[in-house]
Amino acid sequence: MSELTLTGYHLSVYTRAARMALVAKGVVFADEECDPFDAADAVRLREVHPFGRVPVLTHDGFRVYETQAIMEYVDCAFDGPALVPEAAQARARMRQVMGIVDSYLYWPLVRQVFSHRVFRPLMGEAAEEATVREGLEKAGPVLDALEEIAAEGLVLVPGRVELETCLLWPMLDYFRMAPEGAEMMSARPALSAWAGWAETCDAARVTRPKLPEGV
Repeated sequence: MSELTLTGYHLSVYTRAARMALVAKGVVFADEECDPFDAADAVRLREVHPFGRVPVLTHDGFRVYETQAIMEYVDCAFDGPALVPEAAQARARMRQVMGIVDSYLYWPLVRQVFSHRVFRPLMGEAAEEATVREGLEKAGPVLDALEEIAAEGLVLVPGRVELETCLLWPMLDYFRMAPEGAEMMSARPALSAWAGWAETCDAARVTRPKLPEGV
């Protein structure tokens, strides 16, 4: 049996994206927890990632980092359901969604709205309301773009787990935990319908992290 290990942090949306791809592909792997915010773990992490980030995938001595590269490797290296559509237009849309996620969605929806509205209060820290407002303002155009793509029907289709599903869902799952995020999502019917399915699929259910219960 090949040795396959995913080094990651359980609260990281990018680690969850890689885990979702592995689960959707039906691949058995070992989890290695590594907290990049812990000093000792950060030193260990730099041994496998030059920039000290998560996740990192190691397969029989081959190491790859950057989430999109990990997910593509998983899809190509192992048997199982295809996670990339065959049609050229659908494949282009998949890549477009993934680009939107990394370039325009992650910071405002996760680092600004989720982190300040949900995570900081759980840790006994005050939210910066100006940061939340800025994140919500930037979230609107991003959600509008995804709504248009979901309504088109080439990707973000309920019932189909693809790479864009794995990358996008962990972030929208966090964003919806903020009341404002849930409201903004519900106002976009195609995206909301997809999200309603996404949260129930096996790859999402078994990888959902347990958040701290507060202090």
